[in-house]
Amino acid sequence: MNTTTATAPTDTSGRPVRLGLRENWLQFTLLVIVNVAVGGLVGLERTTVPLIGSDVFGLTSDLAVFSFIIAFGLTKALTNLAAGALTGRFRRKQLLLAGWLLGIPVPFVLAWAPSWEWIVGANVLLGLNQGLAWSMTVNMKIDLVGPARRGLATGLNEAAGYTAVGVTALLTGYLATGYGLRPLPELIGAVFVVAGLALALIVRDTAAHVALELAHHAKPVPSDENTGLAATFARTSWRHRSLRGASQAGLVNNLNDGLTWGVFPLLFTDHGLGLAAVGLIKGLYPILWGIGQISTGHLADRIGRKPLIVTGMLVQAGGFVLALALLDHPLLAGILSAVALGLGTAMVYPALIASVSDHAHPAWRANALGTYRFWRDIGYAAGALVAGVLADALGLNATIIAAAALTAASGLLAARWITEHRPEAR
Repeated sequence: MNTTTATAPTDTSGRPVRLGLRENWLQFTLLVIVNVAVGGLVGLERTTVPLIGSDVFGLTSDLAVFSFIIAFGLTKALTNLAAGALTGRFRRKQLLLAGWLLGIPVPFVLAWAPSWEWIVGANVLLGLNQGLAWSMTVNMKIDLVGPARRGLATGLNEAAGYTAVGVTALLTGYLATGYGLRPLPELIGAVFVVAGLALALIVRDTAAHVALELAHHAKPVPSDENTGLAATFARTSWRHRSLRGASQAGLVNNLNDGLTWGVFPLLFTDHGLGLAAVGLIKGLYPILWGIGQISTGHLADRIGRKPLIVTGMLVQAGGFVLALALLDHPLLAGILSAVALGLGTAMVYPALIASVSDHAHPAWRANALGTYRFWRDIGYAAGALVAGVLADALGLNATIIAAAALTAASGLLAARWITEHRPEAR
């Protein structure tokens, strides 16, 4: 209605704002492209960096090789948590730009690092970049579309990012086959940095959209409900049953990703596969994870979040089983495992973010998403740590068995704790 438009807050250009994907398609599209660049930057590492550790720098401990993932995961998790609080002091666009400025050195350090410590340091910067840039693209898309299309919005956002992760992993594997592990495969990251920074300068901030949703939200913030970071962290981590269920599922989901990031290149090269084949496996997983979220995000808006979350975790557990059951045929094992892991993660990822958004009031939603993303991305570090310790002590196969059991258990916990709560669109 025209009255809604007339009384709506205005954006930085003085134009009245509306919520909705159709109403904000241009800004939404720009943010999708930004997240392609965000995903592409982290995709540089998926195929080559574990092998750089073992083949270039001569690391013999799996835990030492996986240390770059631990550095990345810890930094990204803490940055996600801080990003929610920082949205109270800075505009989302400012934080998006800051993330890209921090990411500028990453491809060049990966290409020419003189020691492994430099690689680990680059992953601290990469974690800062991903924590700020990816968090802001998620928050800004959710701001634009409003409650009715959260699943679709998060699905498109994550689809763009993780498809770019997969395509870049595939591309770096093929480049490494022809030109070596460094520097050419890593230098394609310069394209992502330039594109991401340029588009972040163009996109408009979404503070007015948050104000509009707050003005029309069905329920005011309860007087006894603290919207600060500390209170929201406790609420999202354990006090709220559904948010607790989403947080633990997110952690285990990215534990799987961190584990496969480090383990799969070593496992399948040990069984005779070359860099191109490993690149195919490492690329297929996030490509399916990415593309699949376009439909699963929309499906989460239609059938609910919980069915996709629970089913997706169990499908991921089956992917690990396939990796070991068919290991005598390593390429087949890798491809089928990647398909199951990719499709399972595609079910889980947008549904979890949408579920957290459903249960969080707009006044503390950024902090809730920051807390959820903290627990989710601490899974990278946990996965690399668990994988390193188990692989050094018991071997790579035992690590995959442990991941399958943990993922299945997480799916059952999600089934017990998570409930549906989708606010009506306004």
